[in-house]
Order: sequence, then C-alpha cells, then structure tokens
Amino acid sequence: MVRENLADIPAFAIPAGFSLRRYQPGDEEKWLQIHLRADRLQPITSELYGREFGSDATLLAQRQYFLFAPDGEVIGTATAWFKDTFEGRRFGRVHWVAIVPEYQGRSLARPLMSTICHRLRELGHDCAYLTTSAVRLPAIRLYRRFGFLPLVRTAEEAEVWKSI
Repeated sequence: MVRENLADIPAFAIPAGFSLRRYQPGDEEKWLQIHLRADRLQPITSELYGREFGSDATLLAQRQYFLFAPDGEVIGTATAWFKDTFEGRRFGRVHWVAIVPEYQGRSLARPLMSTICHRLRELGHDCAYLTTSAVRLPAIRLYRRFGFLPLVRTAEEAEVWKSI
C-alpha cells in the first residue's frame, strides 16, 4: 500500500497512562517478544530483526518506537523505516507494526501510526509505503484510514484487492 504524500496525516494522541518512546540499545528483545506474541502469520526469529534493521543504534533511535501500557509492559512497536529503491524512488516505509493480542482492538495502533507517519515526514520523506497481508483486514482498514491505497501491479494483486 502507498501514500503518495505525507501531508494531512491524521493525528491521534496516546491514551492517558500509555507511553511511547524511541529505540534504546537492547530493545531488540522487546521487538522480538512483541512480534512473537502478535504475529501468527510469519516465522519470527532473533535473526529477522538484524536482517530487517541492521545494527546501527543511531539509525534505530531515530526511527523505531515502542508502546508501553500503564503498568510499564511493552505492548507495541512500529518503525519509520525507508527504502531507496521502492518503485524506482526513495520511499519512507511504515515497517513491522504490531500490538500484542491483549491490547489489539483498543485503537492503540492509531497513535502509533500517527507517530510513525509524522516521523517519516520529519525525516524528509514525502511519500510512504507498507506491506501487509490480505488476511489482516483490521490493519488494512487502519492503513486506509491513514490514506494508504492499494498498490496494484499485477492481475493477481488486482483480484486480491477486489476480494478485500
């Protein structure tokens, strides 16, 4: 899915008691635990984090966020990532959004997405993309609410989006 511009990003505040902070060294384990709990569609391993994000702590501190419940439990994460060669140009990337199951459906992904999209814009991106699965309908609804539209490149993709 793509958003051709990052103007007029919906703004959602973090609910009272919850908090959001950027990456700190050692957060790789928090990311892994969130995704092991939240993602039943993909194999989540400690090696995956390194493949997706590398090990540049300065870069991660600029782009990766963690969401905490009022009791201090880490319950979500998302990253304002990038790709220099997506569709032939540099795009910001909403990457690896996840909320643990016990907190899903409480509208917590909205402030997380708002933060990520605003951060992409602050970092100089003027467009963004993300990838998702057709079975993640609540996520697709969220992404549509944030102005992301389907990117249809093949007849097969057109059929999938038509079914959604």
